[in-house]
Formats: sequence, structure tokens, C-alpha cells
Amino acid sequence: MTLWVVKIGTSLLRGETATTIDGYARCFAGAMDRGDQVVLVTSGAVGLGCQKLALTNRPDTVVALQAAAAIGQGALMALYERAMERHGRSVAQVLLTRSDLADRRRYQNASGTLRQLLSWGVLPVINENDALSPAELRFGDNDTLSALVAAAVEAQQLILLTDVDRLYSSDPRVDANAEPISDVRHPRELDSLEQGAGDGGRWGTGGMTTKLAAARIATASGITVQLADGRDPARLEALLLGERGGTVFHPHPEPLGNRRSWLAHVLRPEGELQLDAGACAALQHRGASLLLVGVTAVRGEFAANQPVQLLDPDGEDLGRGLCSMDSDQLRAAMNDPSPGESSPVVVHRDGLVLRSR
Repeated sequence: MTLWVVKIGTSLLRGETATTIDGYARCFAGAMDRGDQVVLVTSGAVGLGCQKLALTNRPDTVVALQAAAAIGQGALMALYERAMERHGRSVAQVLLTRSDLADRRRYQNASGTLRQLLSWGVLPVINENDALSPAELRFGDNDTLSALVAAAVEAQQLILLTDVDRLYSSDPRVDANAEPISDVRHPRELDSLEQGAGDGGRWGTGGMTTKLAAARIATASGITVQLADGRDPARLEALLLGERGGTVFHPHPEPLGNRRSWLAHVLRPEGELQLDAGACAALQHRGASLLLVGVTAVRGEFAANQPVQLLDPDGEDLGRGLCSMDSDQLRAAMNDPSPGESSPVVVHRDGLVLRSR
């Protein structure tokens, strides 16, 4: 049995949306009939809402976008429900915000709910709660959401369906010299690709940047990510039968566990700790906890047991962890160390995750 998470982008649900969803539903039902489990992360609520309102342009204010999503979400779910009913399968709507996953207990509850639905043979249909979530609680894109969901349910495969056949070195729609990329095997390759995607333009600021970020999250959790052309549902069917996508992002050989994946990718740091070289070496090479003596600077205001970003002496990202002290306690302890006592633990190694190098 394979547990698949499939993400369908907005560009694939334009035009004859009902017909397109019918094609995808046939693929999902076929996989479920073979004994696999499928979780769907879908975009499209805003687009359908705009269609129902006969809007010629996408709204440009947050409130209008949220209102359009509120209208379109019901229509979107109705299409998936009718399509899956033709194959004797039920669907379940799951709307998530970042706050739903940022709390460890709620993260576990969300994971448990999805697993229960899967055990019942139901297709969970997940979308971000665009109608209500404020900007600071949003994931920002369903690519990121799909990767976090894949990690939460410990999926084996994440399929990102888009309107191009694979990843390219640049946008093939404007660059005739763009080279196809079939495999990405190491975080360093992702670093290079992300730097190239950040150059701007439609290719950089649009879909591919977020897909690379999703691939980083999922592969770090031991999940294979397939980027593929979803304009023809037959391509999805082939993927669910074991064929490979246009670009395959291979899982990290030493994946993060569930708790460290949550810490690394779901939580947003509330502050920063800059470390000296000795502390960095102890964390990276000896599996040590972070001690107070290794902290050289504290930035931001945060409570105890909140996530903080860890920086090396040059200000480069080292990782993140749950700080045992609040920011005021930490500054006070740095300014007035207790002589003769051992240095207290600031971030325990069990609440620490380092960035892949």
C-alpha cells in the first residue's frame, strides 16, 4: 500500500472544471480500489468564486479574495463530492490554517483525523482556510500546505501537479535555452535551484519557487516528490500506477522524524540566537544541546518554549529549536552568569533541528 498526497494547482482547474475534476476522481478511485490511500490538497476556491460572481478580474484586496474563496469553496467541494460518488467513494472537507498545525497537540489531532478518514476509505480534500485566516496565519500557497500534510500523515509520495511537464533551469516559456531537470537528489541542489528561481519574473515569483520549497520540506521528511504535468488526468493515473514524474525530488537519506519535521517546517521562529563557533561545532558534529555559554546575541521577544532561529557567527541559518528560557531571562543570564556553575541548557537537542547542508 502507498499513501499518496496529491496537490492540484489553480491553473489546472480553469475552464471545464467539472470535467477536469471528474478525470482526477477516476484516478483517485482507481488507486483506492487497488488498496492505496490518497489525500488531496486542492486549490481553486477563489477561481470558482470569481466565476460564480462573473468577475472579469481576480480581486486585489484580501477581504475580496477571502469572500470569493468563501463562495467558491462550497462549489469546489460539491464538484469533488459528486465526482467521487460516481465511484462509490466519500470525500471529507478539511480546511487548515498554520495555527492548526503550529500547536503540537493540534498537529497530532489533525494527523489523527486524516488517518481515520483514510482508514474509512474516504478521500480527504484539503484546502487552506482562505475565507477566514489572516495573513500571519496563512501558509501562503497550497504547495507548502501539501508538503506539511504529507509529513503529518507520513506519506511515501507527494505529487505536485502543475501546467508544465517538469522543472527547468529557467522558464521554458520565455527562455529557449532552458534545460530540463529530471532528478534532484541532494539539499545542495535545491539550494542552487532556489537561488535561480529567486531572480524574479513569472517563473521565480510564481509557482516554481513554492514547489521547490515544498520539495525541501517533504524530502527532508523522507518523502519522494514528483513534479508532473496535470493537464491530462491520464498522467496522474500513470503516476499512481508507478510511473515517474517529469522531475523527481529524491528523499533525504537521513530524514527528520515527525517531531523534528514539525519543528523545522511548521513553526515560525519568534526570535534569533546567534552562536559562537564552538557552539556551532558542538551542535553539528557532536549532537550536543545548546548551552548558554555558546550564545552571543539574542534578537526579538519570545516566551519560554517558543521556537527560535539559530545563526552561526556569520549570520547564516544553522537551524531552529525550542528555547527553554524567555528572551528577558536569556539576556539577564548572559549579562550575569553564575560563577562556578555549569552553563544551563538553552535548547535541548531533542528540541533542535539543524538545516541540511
